Amino acid sequence: MIGSEDNRLKLELKELIIEECDKEVDADEISDDEILFSEECILELDSMDALQISMALQKKYEVVVTDSKKLRKVMVSINTLADFIQPE
Repeated sequence: MIGSEDNRLKLELKELIIEECDKEVDADEISDDEILFSEECILELDSMDALQISMALQKKYEVVVTDSKKLRKVMVSINTLADFIQPE
């Protein structure tokens, strides 16, 4: 199953981001297709958060993204992040 169709994985990712970035938000407040690094996003993520998230993803899911352009494409939304982690 592709990641964006796996509700358990998407919830796990939301909780990981909230915990790693020390945000005071409930996971159900984050839309699956919300652009994570935008001014409108409830999470208010910045570049330091991106680094923390990428390290947590590497540790938990054993995925490594060293190219910053690719990382930006992967971290657009919860759906794109889930599809990257679980492509099928």
